[in-house]
Amino acid sequence: MRPMSEREVVITGAGLVSPIGKNVEENWMNVGAMNSGIIHNPGDDRPLFMQYIGKVQNYDLPQDISPRQRGQMKFLNRGSTLGFSATCEAISGHVESLSEIPPGRRALYVASGDFTKVGSEFMYPAIKDSSDQNWETIDSKKLNSSALNKVNPFFLLESLHNNLFSFLSAFVEFMGPSTSLASLSPCGGNALELAYRSIRLNQADIALAVGYGSWISEIPLFELEGLGILSSCRSGAHSFRPFDKNRDGFIPGEGGSAIVLESLASAEKRGSTILATIKGVENFIEFSSNDKLSVPDKVTKKNIRSALINAGKEIHELGFIIPHGSGTKKGDRSELRSIKDLCGNKETIPLCALKPYTGHMGAASDLAEIIMGIKASKEKMVPATLNFEAAEKDFADMVISNSAQPCDKQQFMSISYGIGGQSSSVILETGP
Repeated sequence: MRPMSEREVVITGAGLVSPIGKNVEENWMNVGAMNSGIIHNPGDDRPLFMQYIGKVQNYDLPQDISPRQRGQMKFLNRGSTLGFSATCEAISGHVESLSEIPPGRRALYVASGDFTKVGSEFMYPAIKDSSDQNWETIDSKKLNSSALNKVNPFFLLESLHNNLFSFLSAFVEFMGPSTSLASLSPCGGNALELAYRSIRLNQADIALAVGYGSWISEIPLFELEGLGILSSCRSGAHSFRPFDKNRDGFIPGEGGSAIVLESLASAEKRGSTILATIKGVENFIEFSSNDKLSVPDKVTKKNIRSALINAGKEIHELGFIIPHGSGTKKGDRSELRSIKDLCGNKETIPLCALKPYTGHMGAASDLAEIIMGIKASKEKMVPATLNFEAAEKDFADMVISNSAQPCDKQQFMSISYGIGGQSSSVILETGP
Protein backbone atom coordinates (compact mmCIF):
# COMPACT_ATOMS: atom_id res chain seq x y z
CA MET A 1 0.00 0.00 0.00
CA ARG A 2 1.36 3.44 -0.91
CA PRO A 3 1.78 5.97 1.90
CA MET A 4 -1.11 8.43 2.25
CA SER A 5 0.91 11.33 0.83
CA GLU A 6 1.46 9.37 -2.39
CA ARG A 7 -2.09 8.09 -2.91
CA GLU A 8 -3.25 9.73 -6.10
CA VAL A 9 -6.98 9.77 -6.73
CA VAL A 10 -8.31 9.11 -10.23
CA ILE A 11 -11.74 9.00 -11.84
CA THR A 12 -12.58 5.66 -13.45
CA GLY A 13 -16.31 5.87 -14.07
CA ALA A 14 -19.07 8.38 -14.78
CA GLY A 15 -22.82 8.34 -15.26
CA LEU A 16 -25.17 11.15 -16.21
CA VAL A 17 -28.92 11.49 -16.78
CA SER A 18 -30.18 14.95 -17.69
CA PRO A 19 -32.70 16.74 -19.92
CA ILE A 20 -30.23 16.37 -22.82
CA GLY A 21 -29.36 12.70 -22.47
CA LYS A 22 -29.80 9.40 -20.64
CA ASN A 23 -26.06 8.68 -20.50
CA VAL A 24 -22.73 10.47 -20.69
CA GLU A 25 -22.30 10.12 -24.44
CA GLU A 26 -25.77 11.47 -25.25
CA ASN A 27 -25.19 14.42 -22.96
CA TRP A 28 -21.83 15.20 -24.52
CA MET A 29 -23.20 14.90 -28.04
CA ASN A 30 -25.88 17.48 -27.24
CA VAL A 31 -23.42 19.83 -25.54
CA GLY A 32 -21.29 19.67 -28.68
CA ALA A 33 -24.35 20.35 -30.84
CA MET A 34 -25.37 23.22 -28.52
CA ASN A 35 -28.78 21.66 -27.84
CA SER A 36 -30.68 22.69 -24.74
CA GLY A 37 -33.08 20.41 -22.84
CA ILE A 38 -35.13 23.31 -21.45
CA ILE A 39 -38.73 22.98 -22.65
CA HIS A 40 -41.96 24.97 -22.55
CA ASN A 41 -44.36 23.40 -20.04
CA PRO A 42 -47.33 25.78 -19.77
CA GLY A 43 -49.92 23.54 -18.04
CA ASP A 44 -52.36 24.76 -15.40
CA ASP A 45 -52.12 28.44 -16.40
CA ARG A 46 -48.83 28.69 -14.60
CA PRO A 47 -47.06 32.05 -14.34
CA LEU A 48 -44.35 32.52 -16.94
CA PHE A 49 -41.45 31.75 -14.57
CA MET A 50 -42.92 28.26 -14.02
CA GLN A 51 -43.49 27.47 -17.69
CA TYR A 52 -39.87 26.65 -18.61
CA ILE A 53 -38.04 23.70 -17.06
CA GLY A 54 -35.31 21.21 -17.87
CA LYS A 55 -37.15 17.88 -17.85
CA VAL A 56 -35.65 14.41 -18.32
CA GLN A 57 -37.58 12.67 -21.09
CA ASN A 58 -36.29 9.10 -20.68
CA TYR A 59 -33.71 7.12 -18.76
CA ASP A 60 -32.73 3.50 -18.16
CA LEU A 61 -32.89 1.38 -15.02
CA PRO A 62 -31.38 -2.11 -14.74
CA GLN A 63 -33.70 -5.07 -15.25
CA ASP A 64 -31.83 -7.49 -12.96
CA ILE A 65 -32.95 -5.94 -9.67
CA SER A 66 -33.84 -8.52 -7.03
CA PRO A 67 -37.53 -8.69 -6.03
CA ARG A 68 -36.73 -7.40 -2.55
CA GLN A 69 -34.81 -4.40 -3.84
CA ARG A 70 -37.38 -3.75 -6.54
CA GLY A 71 -39.99 -3.46 -3.78
CA GLN A 72 -37.85 -0.86 -2.03
CA MET A 73 -37.77 1.27 -5.17
CA LYS A 74 -41.29 2.51 -4.47
CA PHE A 75 -39.70 4.70 -1.77
CA LEU A 76 -37.44 6.47 -4.27
CA ASN A 77 -38.75 9.80 -5.52
CA ARG A 78 -38.13 10.96 -9.09
CA GLY A 79 -34.81 12.62 -8.34
CA SER A 80 -33.57 9.50 -6.56
CA THR A 81 -34.36 7.26 -9.54
CA LEU A 82 -32.39 9.63 -11.78
CA GLY A 83 -29.44 9.34 -9.39
CA PHE A 84 -29.82 5.55 -9.39
CA SER A 85 -29.78 5.42 -13.20
CA ALA A 86 -26.61 7.56 -13.32
CA THR A 87 -24.95 5.32 -10.72
CA CYS A 88 -25.68 2.20 -12.76
CA GLU A 89 -23.92 3.74 -15.76
CA ALA A 90 -20.96 4.88 -13.66
CA ILE A 91 -20.27 1.44 -12.19
CA SER A 92 -21.12 -0.55 -15.34
CA GLY A 93 -17.45 -1.10 -16.16
CA HIS A 94 -16.59 -2.14 -12.61
CA VAL A 95 -19.11 -4.84 -11.75
CA GLU A 96 -16.94 -7.88 -12.53
CA SER A 97 -13.79 -6.61 -10.79
CA LEU A 98 -15.45 -5.06 -7.73
CA SER A 99 -15.13 -8.37 -5.91
CA GLU A 100 -11.40 -7.60 -5.59
CA ILE A 101 -12.26 -4.75 -3.21
CA PRO A 102 -13.90 -5.61 0.15
CA PRO A 103 -17.25 -3.82 0.71
CA GLY A 104 -15.73 -2.08 3.73
CA ARG A 105 -13.14 -0.43 1.46
CA ARG A 106 -15.84 1.03 -0.81
CA ALA A 107 -17.05 4.52 0.16
CA LEU A 108 -20.39 6.10 -0.78
CA TYR A 109 -21.46 9.75 -0.63
CA VAL A 110 -24.87 10.79 -1.93
CA ALA A 111 -25.95 14.42 -2.30
CA SER A 112 -29.66 15.13 -2.60
CA GLY A 113 -28.98 18.86 -2.68
CA ASP A 114 -32.27 20.11 -1.25
CA PHE A 115 -33.19 22.65 1.35
CA THR A 116 -36.35 23.23 -0.71
CA LYS A 117 -39.61 21.48 0.14
CA VAL A 118 -39.14 19.18 -2.83
CA GLY A 119 -40.51 16.27 -0.79
CA SER A 120 -43.76 18.14 -0.18
CA GLU A 121 -45.15 18.06 -3.71
CA PHE A 122 -47.28 15.06 -2.73
CA MET A 123 -49.77 17.52 -1.20
CA TYR A 124 -49.99 19.85 -4.20
CA PRO A 125 -52.92 18.13 -6.03
CA ALA A 126 -55.03 18.08 -2.85
CA ILE A 127 -54.19 21.68 -1.95
CA LYS A 128 -55.03 22.76 -5.48
CA ASP A 129 -58.44 21.06 -5.27
CA SER A 130 -59.23 22.59 -1.89
CA SER A 131 -58.23 26.13 -2.76
CA ASP A 132 -60.24 26.58 -5.95
CA GLN A 133 -57.16 28.38 -7.35
CA ASN A 134 -57.25 30.88 -4.46
CA TRP A 135 -54.10 29.91 -2.60
CA GLU A 136 -54.90 32.11 0.42
CA THR A 137 -58.01 30.12 1.37
CA ILE A 138 -58.16 26.36 2.01
CA ASP A 139 -61.42 24.41 2.37
CA SER A 140 -60.50 21.76 4.97
CA LYS A 141 -63.31 19.37 3.96
CA LYS A 142 -62.22 19.46 0.32
CA LEU A 143 -58.61 19.03 1.41
CA ASN A 144 -59.37 15.91 3.45
CA SER A 145 -61.48 14.40 0.68
CA SER A 146 -58.96 15.09 -2.05
CA ALA A 147 -56.02 13.90 0.07
CA LEU A 148 -57.61 10.46 0.43
CA ASN A 149 -57.70 10.07 -3.34
CA LYS A 150 -54.68 12.00 -4.57
CA VAL A 151 -51.94 11.69 -1.94
CA ASN A 152 -49.61 8.68 -2.18
CA PRO A 153 -49.77 6.75 1.13
CA PHE A 154 -45.99 6.39 0.99
CA PHE A 155 -45.50 10.17 0.92
CA LEU A 156 -43.52 10.34 4.18
CA LEU A 157 -41.04 7.71 3.04
CA GLU A 158 -40.65 9.30 -0.38
CA SER A 159 -39.78 12.65 1.20
CA LEU A 160 -36.75 11.33 3.12
CA HIS A 161 -33.52 12.63 1.61
CA ASN A 162 -31.42 9.56 2.47
CA ASN A 163 -33.57 6.95 0.67
CA LEU A 164 -31.24 6.72 -2.32
CA PHE A 165 -28.23 6.44 -0.03
CA SER A 166 -29.72 3.47 1.81
CA PHE A 167 -30.86 1.81 -1.40
CA LEU A 168 -27.51 2.25 -3.19
CA SER A 169 -25.51 1.03 -0.22
CA ALA A 170 -27.37 -2.28 -0.40
CA PHE A 171 -27.56 -2.45 -4.20
CA VAL A 172 -23.86 -1.84 -4.97
CA GLU A 173 -22.51 -2.99 -1.58
CA PHE A 174 -20.44 0.14 -0.96
CA MET A 175 -20.27 -0.20 2.84
CA GLY A 176 -17.16 1.70 3.86
CA PRO A 177 -17.03 5.40 4.87
CA SER A 178 -20.32 6.94 3.79
CA THR A 179 -22.99 9.54 4.38
CA SER A 180 -25.96 11.29 2.79
CA LEU A 181 -25.92 15.07 2.29
CA ALA A 182 -28.90 17.42 2.00
CA SER A 183 -28.06 21.00 1.16
CA LEU A 184 -28.07 23.34 -1.82
CA SER A 185 -25.11 23.96 -4.14
CA PRO A 186 -22.31 22.96 -3.69
CA CYS A 187 -23.71 19.77 -2.19
CA GLY A 188 -22.48 17.62 -5.09
CA GLY A 189 -19.02 19.15 -4.75
CA ASN A 190 -19.07 18.29 -1.05
CA ALA A 191 -19.86 14.65 -1.87
CA LEU A 192 -16.96 14.55 -4.33
CA GLU A 193 -14.57 16.00 -1.76
CA LEU A 194 -15.60 13.44 0.86
CA ALA A 195 -15.12 10.63 -1.66
CA TYR A 196 -11.72 12.06 -2.66
CA ARG A 197 -10.51 12.38 0.94
CA SER A 198 -11.69 8.90 1.93
CA ILE A 199 -9.31 7.51 -0.70
CA ARG A 200 -6.56 10.04 -0.11
CA LEU A 201 -6.58 9.23 3.62
CA ASN A 202 -6.47 5.47 2.92
CA GLN A 203 -9.95 4.85 4.36
CA ALA A 204 -11.19 3.38 1.07
CA ASP A 205 -9.85 2.14 -2.26
CA ILE A 206 -12.88 3.05 -4.37
CA ALA A 207 -15.66 5.57 -3.79
CA LEU A 208 -18.91 6.72 -5.37
CA ALA A 209 -20.01 10.36 -5.38
CA VAL A 210 -23.65 10.71 -6.47
CA GLY A 211 -25.73 13.86 -6.90
CA TYR A 212 -29.36 14.22 -7.84
CA GLY A 213 -32.04 16.88 -7.93
CA SER A 214 -35.49 17.60 -9.32
CA TRP A 215 -36.73 21.16 -9.03
CA ILE A 216 -39.41 21.04 -11.73
CA SER A 217 -42.59 20.44 -9.70
CA GLU A 218 -44.77 23.22 -8.33
CA ILE A 219 -43.62 23.34 -4.70
CA PRO A 220 -39.87 23.88 -5.28
CA LEU A 221 -40.63 26.23 -8.19
CA PHE A 222 -42.71 28.49 -5.93
CA GLU A 223 -40.09 28.31 -3.20
CA LEU A 224 -37.16 29.14 -5.51
CA GLU A 225 -39.15 32.05 -6.94
CA GLY A 226 -39.66 33.27 -3.38
CA LEU A 227 -35.89 33.46 -3.01
CA GLY A 228 -35.75 35.71 -6.07
CA ILE A 229 -33.29 33.54 -8.00
CA LEU A 230 -35.42 32.24 -10.90
CA SER A 231 -35.47 33.84 -14.33
CA SER A 232 -38.66 35.63 -15.34
CA CYS A 233 -38.40 33.62 -18.61
CA ARG A 234 -39.47 36.58 -20.75
CA SER A 235 -37.26 35.21 -23.54
CA GLY A 236 -38.49 31.65 -23.11
CA ALA A 237 -35.87 28.89 -23.03
CA HIS A 238 -33.21 31.43 -24.01
CA SER A 239 -33.72 33.34 -20.74
CA PHE A 240 -31.06 31.31 -18.88
CA ARG A 241 -27.97 33.32 -19.85
CA PRO A 242 -25.13 33.15 -17.29
CA PHE A 243 -22.65 36.08 -17.30
CA ASP A 244 -24.69 37.99 -19.88
CA LYS A 245 -25.48 41.60 -19.02
CA ASN A 246 -29.21 40.86 -19.41
CA ARG A 247 -29.32 37.80 -17.13
CA ASP A 248 -32.07 37.65 -14.50
CA GLY A 249 -31.80 34.24 -12.82
CA PHE A 250 -31.83 30.53 -13.64
CA ILE A 251 -34.27 27.98 -15.00
CA PRO A 252 -34.65 24.83 -12.86
CA GLY A 253 -34.07 21.31 -14.14
CA GLU A 254 -33.62 17.77 -12.91
CA GLY A 255 -31.05 15.02 -13.28
CA GLY A 256 -28.69 12.53 -11.72
CA SER A 257 -24.91 12.23 -11.94
CA ALA A 258 -22.35 9.84 -10.50
CA ILE A 259 -18.57 9.64 -10.44
CA VAL A 260 -16.38 6.65 -9.48
CA LEU A 261 -13.12 7.56 -7.76
CA GLU A 262 -10.24 5.17 -7.06
CA SER A 263 -6.75 5.20 -5.73
CA LEU A 264 -4.29 5.04 -8.60
CA ALA A 265 -2.91 1.80 -7.16
CA SER A 266 -6.35 0.18 -7.17
CA ALA A 267 -7.12 1.40 -10.69
CA GLU A 268 -3.82 0.05 -12.06
CA LYS A 269 -4.25 -3.29 -10.29
CA ARG A 270 -7.75 -3.81 -11.69
CA GLY A 271 -6.96 -2.44 -15.14
CA SER A 272 -9.53 0.36 -14.83
CA THR A 273 -9.74 3.02 -17.54
CA ILE A 274 -8.54 6.30 -16.06
CA LEU A 275 -10.68 9.24 -17.21
CA ALA A 276 -8.93 11.95 -15.19
CA THR A 277 -6.75 12.59 -12.16
CA ILE A 278 -7.99 14.82 -9.36
CA LYS A 279 -5.21 17.28 -8.59
CA GLY A 280 -6.92 19.33 -5.90
CA VAL A 281 -10.28 19.73 -4.12
CA GLU A 282 -11.26 22.43 -1.66
CA ASN A 283 -14.36 23.77 0.09
CA PHE A 284 -14.63 27.19 1.68
CA ILE A 285 -17.19 29.53 3.26
CA GLU A 286 -16.89 33.23 2.47
CA PHE A 287 -19.07 35.21 4.88
CA SER A 288 -20.96 38.32 3.85
CA SER A 289 -20.10 41.65 5.43
CA ASN A 290 -23.66 41.98 6.73
CA ASP A 291 -26.07 39.76 8.60
CA LYS A 292 -27.98 38.65 5.49
CA LEU A 293 -27.63 35.55 3.33
CA SER A 294 -26.51 37.65 0.38
CA VAL A 295 -23.73 36.63 -1.98
CA PRO A 296 -20.32 37.84 -0.76
CA ASP A 297 -18.48 40.32 -2.98
CA LYS A 298 -15.97 37.67 -4.15
CA VAL A 299 -17.69 34.43 -3.25
CA THR A 300 -15.23 31.93 -4.78
CA LYS A 301 -11.89 33.77 -4.65
CA LYS A 302 -10.43 32.18 -1.51
CA ASN A 303 -11.82 28.79 -2.46
CA ILE A 304 -10.20 28.86 -5.89
CA ARG A 305 -6.91 29.99 -4.40
CA SER A 306 -7.03 27.14 -1.83
CA ALA A 307 -7.72 24.57 -4.57
CA LEU A 308 -4.78 25.86 -6.61
CA ILE A 309 -2.46 25.65 -3.60
CA ASN A 310 -3.75 22.14 -2.85
CA ALA A 311 -3.02 21.12 -6.45
CA GLY A 312 0.35 22.91 -6.59
CA LYS A 313 -0.83 24.83 -9.66
CA GLU A 314 -1.00 28.40 -10.92
CA ILE A 315 -4.31 29.59 -12.29
CA HIS A 316 -2.82 30.17 -15.76
CA GLU A 317 -1.93 26.49 -16.03
CA LEU A 318 -5.67 25.79 -16.42
CA GLY A 319 -7.08 25.30 -19.89
CA PHE A 320 -10.53 26.55 -18.87
CA ILE A 321 -12.81 27.12 -15.89
CA ILE A 322 -16.41 25.98 -15.46
CA PRO A 323 -17.91 28.46 -12.97
CA HIS A 324 -21.17 27.84 -11.15
CA GLY A 325 -22.96 30.24 -13.51
CA SER A 326 -26.33 30.59 -11.80
CA GLY A 327 -27.35 33.46 -14.04
CA THR A 328 -28.29 35.71 -11.10
CA LYS A 329 -27.08 39.33 -11.13
CA LYS A 330 -25.15 39.25 -7.85
CA GLY A 331 -23.97 35.66 -8.06
CA ASP A 332 -22.40 35.87 -11.52
CA ARG A 333 -20.86 39.25 -10.75
CA SER A 334 -19.27 37.86 -7.59
CA GLU A 335 -17.87 34.82 -9.43
CA LEU A 336 -16.40 36.89 -12.24
CA ARG A 337 -14.79 39.31 -9.76
CA SER A 338 -13.20 36.35 -7.98
CA ILE A 339 -11.71 34.89 -11.15
CA LYS A 340 -10.62 38.24 -12.54
CA ASP A 341 -8.79 39.13 -9.32
CA LEU A 342 -6.87 35.86 -9.35
CA CYS A 343 -5.92 36.19 -13.02
CA GLY A 344 -4.53 39.68 -12.46
CA ASN A 345 -3.23 41.42 -15.56
CA LYS A 346 -2.29 38.19 -17.29
CA GLU A 347 -4.20 36.55 -20.12
CA THR A 348 -7.74 35.66 -19.09
CA ILE A 349 -8.73 31.97 -18.97
CA PRO A 350 -11.69 30.78 -21.09
CA LEU A 351 -14.89 30.32 -19.09
CA CYS A 352 -17.94 28.22 -19.92
CA ALA A 353 -21.24 27.94 -18.07
CA LEU A 354 -23.04 24.64 -18.67
CA LYS A 355 -26.34 24.94 -16.76
CA PRO A 356 -28.29 26.47 -19.70
CA TYR A 357 -28.02 23.09 -21.44
CA THR A 358 -29.96 21.27 -18.72
CA GLY A 359 -31.40 23.81 -16.34
CA HIS A 360 -30.05 23.97 -12.78
CA MET A 361 -30.16 20.36 -11.53
CA GLY A 362 -29.10 21.06 -7.94
CA ALA A 363 -26.45 18.65 -6.67
CA ALA A 364 -26.52 16.78 -9.99
CA SER A 365 -25.15 19.87 -11.78
CA ASP A 366 -21.97 19.93 -9.67
CA LEU A 367 -20.92 16.46 -10.79
CA ALA A 368 -22.39 16.74 -14.30
CA GLU A 369 -20.19 19.74 -15.04
CA ILE A 370 -17.10 17.82 -13.93
CA ILE A 371 -18.07 14.95 -16.24
CA MET A 372 -18.65 17.29 -19.20
CA GLY A 373 -15.40 19.10 -18.37
CA ILE A 374 -13.49 15.81 -18.64
CA LYS A 375 -15.06 15.13 -22.04
CA ALA A 376 -14.24 18.67 -23.21
CA SER A 377 -10.64 18.48 -22.01
CA LYS A 378 -10.07 15.19 -23.79
CA GLU A 379 -11.40 16.68 -27.01
CA LYS A 380 -9.31 19.84 -26.52
CA MET A 381 -12.22 22.25 -26.59
CA VAL A 382 -14.12 24.64 -24.31
CA PRO A 383 -17.91 24.26 -24.66
CA ALA A 384 -20.07 27.20 -25.65
CA THR A 385 -22.05 29.17 -23.07
CA LEU A 386 -25.58 29.04 -24.46
CA ASN A 387 -27.52 32.30 -24.87
CA PHE A 388 -24.55 34.50 -24.00
CA GLU A 389 -24.30 37.72 -26.00
CA ALA A 390 -22.29 40.32 -24.07
CA ALA A 391 -20.92 40.76 -20.55
CA GLU A 392 -21.19 43.80 -18.32
CA LYS A 393 -18.60 46.50 -18.91
CA ASP A 394 -16.42 45.44 -15.95
CA PHE A 395 -16.06 41.94 -17.41
CA ALA A 396 -15.96 42.69 -21.13
CA ASP A 397 -12.33 41.52 -21.37
CA MET A 398 -13.09 38.04 -19.98
CA VAL A 399 -13.16 35.12 -22.41
CA ILE A 400 -16.78 33.95 -22.53
CA SER A 401 -18.18 32.73 -25.82
CA ASN A 402 -21.45 31.45 -27.26
CA SER A 403 -19.45 29.13 -29.51
CA ALA A 404 -16.92 26.38 -28.74
CA GLN A 405 -13.29 27.43 -28.30
CA PRO A 406 -10.06 25.43 -28.75
CA CYS A 407 -8.08 24.35 -25.70
CA ASP A 408 -4.47 23.12 -25.67
CA LYS A 409 -4.13 22.36 -21.94
CA GLN A 410 -5.15 19.21 -20.08
CA GLN A 411 -6.13 20.79 -16.74
CA PHE A 412 -9.37 22.53 -15.87
CA MET A 413 -11.34 23.67 -12.84
CA SER A 414 -15.01 23.28 -11.97
CA ILE A 415 -16.62 25.52 -9.34
CA SER A 416 -19.89 25.51 -7.41
CA TYR A 417 -21.22 27.90 -4.80
CA GLY A 418 -24.44 28.34 -2.84
CA ILE A 419 -26.47 30.50 -0.51
CA GLY A 420 -24.48 31.47 2.56
CA GLY A 421 -21.17 31.85 0.74
CA GLN A 422 -20.19 28.18 0.65
CA SER A 423 -18.16 27.15 -2.39
CA SER A 424 -16.37 24.10 -3.75
CA SER A 425 -13.67 23.79 -6.41
CA VAL A 426 -11.99 20.81 -8.06
CA ILE A 427 -8.99 20.77 -10.40
CA LEU A 428 -8.64 17.83 -12.77
CA GLU A 429 -6.10 16.69 -15.31
CA THR A 430 -6.88 14.48 -18.28
CA GLY A 431 -4.50 12.40 -20.32
CA PRO A 432 -3.70 12.80 -24.01
